Amino acid sequence: MAQVIDLRRFLGFDVLMAKKLIAEFIGTFTLVFLAVGAAVAGIGVARDATANADFIVPASGTLGIAIAFGFVLMFLVYAIGGISGCHINPAVTIAMMATKKIEIGLGLAYMVVQVLGAILGGAALKLMVTSFGVLDTTGGLGTNSYGANISMGGAFFIEVVLTALFVFVILMVTDKWAVQSMAGVAIGMSLVAVHLFGIPLDGTSVNPARSIGPALFEGGAALSQLWLFIVAPLIGGLVAAGLWAITRDENAGDDDKALSDIPEQGAPA
Repeated sequence: MAQVIDLRRFLGFDVLMAKKLIAEFIGTFTLVFLAVGAAVAGIGVARDATANADFIVPASGTLGIAIAFGFVLMFLVYAIGGISGCHINPAVTIAMMATKKIEIGLGLAYMVVQVLGAILGGAALKLMVTSFGVLDTTGGLGTNSYGANISMGGAFFIEVVLTALFVFVILMVTDKWAVQSMAGVAIGMSLVAVHLFGIPLDGTSVNPARSIGPALFEGGAALSQLWLFIVAPLIGGLVAAGLWAITRDENAGDDDKALSDIPEQGAPA
């Protein structure tokens, strides 16, 4: 009987992990398909071949794409945040591992399914462009790149900095003393902000999985430059973990309060 109970507990743990991994897979696929897809379908103006030559299909542009990324992430935070934490980004996961918010084994598993979800998202976008008559207005399946508007060193720098700031927000607003009901809004809007800055320069990665998926199907320069959009965001995630460790209350516990609510030593209570 004891063996049966242990087996059920073991299977129960596996089921729970499977749910987390499935949520991360679906979430990363959704981010790539919808947000990168918004760029593929509408970042630049296009002509409608079914109408007269003067009919222009309006473009959503940088602002529209930035909002798409932010809104998709925001609704995913509320949809799957309670299941997996809604990392859907290896840079977020490595920060969570560094801050001991997630076990290393589970974190590595998260990274694997995040990349797989992004690859499926990239495959779906490639299918739409090659088989369904969708015009790729990015010219590169929404991949990230450097050279045209920013140097390699500049792209590396901004990817580290933008990722660090973005992940720092995530670490802080999901901490125990934060107003977690508003976490999705803060996280989504911070992603909008970093995209507004980065899209004109290198397309904005801040997420290795988001970069890997489309690049595998675009090939060429996107694939040869992919290393930067993997390494720099991961470094940025570790920088964010360091910033979190410096700024939060090291003595915080389950009954955490915001630092602004803790009186200074010697101050009247």
